[in-house]
Amino acid sequence: VSREGSERLVRKAIQHCVERDQGSVTLVHKGNIMKYTEGAFCQWGYEVAREEFGATEKDGGPWLAFKNPVTGREIVIKDVIADNFLQQILLQPEEYDVIATMNLNGDYISDALAAQVGGIGIAPGGNIGDGLAVFEATHGTAPGFAGKNRVNPGSLILSAEMMLRYLGWTEAADLIIKGVAGTIKNGELTFDLARLRSAIRKPKRKAKTHNKEEVQQQLEELIPGARLVGTRGFGRAIIRHMMDK
Repeated sequence: VSREGSERLVRKAIQHCVERDQGSVTLVHKGNIMKYTEGAFCQWGYEVAREEFGATEKDGGPWLAFKNPVTGREIVIKDVIADNFLQQILLQPEEYDVIATMNLNGDYISDALAAQVGGIGIAPGGNIGDGLAVFEATHGTAPGFAGKNRVNPGSLILSAEMMLRYLGWTEAADLIIKGVAGTIKNGELTFDLARLRSAIRKPKRKAKTHNKEEVQQQLEELIPGARLVGTRGFGRAIIRHMMDK
């Protein structure tokens, strides 16, 4: 954990918060135990907020606050211990806007948050730096599903939406969001989303997974009119729902 790397990360998080007019940046760390690494990260983060953004103590500290220079909205810089934070994002996710943390904590947090919105199959990802950005799906490869027209392409498609928004192509990005939202609302679901929506239990027979027919049957019982679609079908549905009025 370096000072330079920590400062760059927190600086970018605060800039992101300002640009999107959000209300808080949370430094997530385990500094109560890892005092010279994660504790230092938290300390350096607060220093960046004070020295570069003019943040001052809020209610006596240690939290800080400053006014968004564009909108005038208050932005709070706060910190939370990592294990407590994993509880808080399940109970009160609305309390947190932008999160700044280190790689290990970030891996735990991003998967936990993805689980609340449909899983990593639909969670987008972006690596945004000073002047450069790379956008990619948050999940890894799945060679066992290659060529089977079964996986959810949502993570990659929504990563493209993030890229378009980063480039300033807001109208195109909005169309993707409209298409994805319309597809899911209409009950056109890939296997992973269907299993979540239909709360399917593990089969009693000795099989590792449910087959397509079982999933479709249970999905229809829970959500009348819902339909199981493959990778290609999900993509086509997104395009179709972009044209919804």
